[in-house]
Amino acid sequence: MSTARPATDPADRPLAVKHTVAEDVLGILTGTFVISLGLFLLGSVSAVTGGTAGLSLLVSYVLPMPFAVLFAVVNLPFFLLAIRMKGWDFTVRTGLSIALVSGFSTLHPAMLGNIEIEPVYGVVAGNVLAGVGLLILFRHRASLGGFNIVALVAQDRLGWRAGYVQMGLDTAVVLSALAVVAPGTVLVSALGAVVLNVILAMNHRPGRYTGY
Repeated sequence: MSTARPATDPADRPLAVKHTVAEDVLGILTGTFVISLGLFLLGSVSAVTGGTAGLSLLVSYVLPMPFAVLFAVVNLPFFLLAIRMKGWDFTVRTGLSIALVSGFSTLHPAMLGNIEIEPVYGVVAGNVLAGVGLLILFRHRASLGGFNIVALVAQDRLGWRAGYVQMGLDTAVVLSALAVVAPGTVLVSALGAVVLNVILAMNHRPGRYTGY
């Protein structure tokens, strides 16, 4: 009789390998830079995306306030949820990530100026960059706060994929853009939000990633 263990036996699964401090620092710097560049592309074509970043970008089209300030303010209420459900380590990393995205968002306009790109390209490329950047942050126990926190808590506690939870919340933000953005731009923005969240859903799911 064979004594081979089934492929799904927990003993056959690789052990989680903890990131070093240097890896976490570099990961968070990389993720926030990539996200901020994606948001810059979205802002360059007056598009929107989901999450509190998208909500802040949308408000910046209406109020004469810098995106960096709005992004920090919008995320404040979600920190209580992060502290309660994810702990101080995650919350501190998330706060740092929000500060870095806010800081980097002032860098790109200074370095690149006002650029003109094709809107569909700007929306898709911006959301791809934002999605990849969020994946990097998730891998290093961080997020951009807001809807990211809600989605990660739902995945941890309920087993729902974070990408799908985020997609539902992002849809509400993108649809609200109809009040201030042209319908065509909203439609393209919705496509971009789907792209971002499919990236998250396909690449960040329970049991798939063993580093922490």
